[in-house]
Amino acid sequence: MANNYRMVGLRKISGKIRVVTGLRVGASQDTMEISGLDNPIIRNPADGMPYIPGSSIKGRMRALAEWYYGEIPPGGDPTQANAHTRTARVFGVSASKEQSPGPTRLIVRDAFLNDSWKERFRKGEPITEVKHENSINRLTAMANPRPMERVLPGVEFDFELVYRILEMGGEDEQSNAASAAADKDDFDIVLTALALVEADALGGAGSRGCGQVKFLDLRDESGNPVELPNITDSTKAAAG
Repeated sequence: MANNYRMVGLRKISGKIRVVTGLRVGASQDTMEISGLDNPIIRNPADGMPYIPGSSIKGRMRALAEWYYGEIPPGGDPTQANAHTRTARVFGVSASKEQSPGPTRLIVRDAFLNDSWKERFRKGEPITEVKHENSINRLTAMANPRPMERVLPGVEFDFELVYRILEMGGEDEQSNAASAAADKDDFDIVLTALALVEADALGGAGSRGCGQVKFLDLRDESGNPVELPNITDSTKAAAG
């Protein structure tokens, strides 16, 4: 009998990301040289508009979830993550891992400016700022200023993620059903990770005031409102 691997469902969350404090998701060295800034934000090369890469959102979700559930990989190296944890099943593991839990269940789309903010950008309204930071030599008091570009507070981006529910039990129908049920249960990890991003920060310089965001108008695949969990509850359960 052939292996009966298949996708049996999709969960979806869509909504908005509102910048609460200046958001900094950095660009490449090439972009730095073109812009003249030491620390420019990443922009869509087609229209010059800021956006938030899905990889940045997903990576932050994963890192915070691993801390929250006590699943930091050895030495902090994400390529050494335990392939048998629930967070590994949700966010994926290295392609070199043996006994992989299957394809990553979570897809996070790039977040582009919503229509209202796109129009404001086209009209020339500023939606970014250059924030100057200093490091001060403790002996000479000499300042070393460095400019940093940030998306302004209040700017909103469209947000979407997709979560796959898979049967990974192979030939065994009971194992397939258990695999799909586990994926359905693990969707709670996605919601918790979003709540953690709200409570922490997205992008760079979070410890210096940047990157506070708010998820707004979240809806599921049926259009029903989605509420994020209270992650300050000290009675949380472990994910593994």
